[in-house]
Amino acid sequence: MPAQKNRPTGPEPAPPVQYLLVRYAKRGRMRFASIRDIGRAFERAVRMAGLPMAHSAGFSPHPKISYASGTRTGVSSEAEYLTLALTAYVEPAGMRSVLDRALPDGIDVIEVVEDSGGSLNGRLIVSEWLVELTGVAPEAAEAAARAFLAAPEVTVERHTNKGDRVFDARAAVLSLDVSPGADKATHHDCAIIRMVVRHSEPAVRPEDVLTGFRLVAGLEPPSDPAVTRMAQGVLGLLDSERQVVPPTLEGALNEVPETVDVP
Repeated sequence: MPAQKNRPTGPEPAPPVQYLLVRYAKRGRMRFASIRDIGRAFERAVRMAGLPMAHSAGFSPHPKISYASGTRTGVSSEAEYLTLALTAYVEPAGMRSVLDRALPDGIDVIEVVEDSGGSLNGRLIVSEWLVELTGVAPEAAEAAARAFLAAPEVTVERHTNKGDRVFDARAAVLSLDVSPGADKATHHDCAIIRMVVRHSEPAVRPEDVLTGFRLVAGLEPPSDPAVTRMAQGVLGLLDSERQVVPPTLEGALNEVPETVDVP
């Protein structure tokens, strides 16, 4: 007769009655924090803030925090999202400063709103990225962007922990805009690229698009790009403009297209 498995004793964890959607930024040195580092920081923050968190069952209960679409280590972001499951109601607006005080500098809470508790991944379809290319003339970057957009397919290769991946970087790119800028540290000219990229599998990163620039136009920046995610959400009409609409503003959408056409 098989031995019975040990099961935790005591009452079942209290069910969630409220969900909060948190938008936060990764700035400065915290852009090098891993997803695991971010998770530990938020678990510590909700304890310090005294939030009535719902917990998982089992011998090692954890606060119910759901993360989605995190940027990789080394990349800054103004638009990371997570949800918190609570066992008692709180005022969402007041939680922004409470959580922010409990987090390390560089992980900055921007907004907290009440949420339905549904899947975040289904509401984060595209990202808007800002890429600064120091030492690259805007004209050269614009020519590379035009060549990239004109190509029916741009096949790139990237090494991952699952081996080398070969994929089309062009299909996921919905828009590319180039403008002139100045590097804050060196005051040298630089090209500023804003791109809207559809979330896909494998994920197409801004660095993959720059690899595509090299392949189609021979553009090779002399230094590593500075990459920041500026927005994340769905592509829809907000205030009569087509833009990336965050999940915190879904109720203000004029229209959400069912499909997104690649230019």
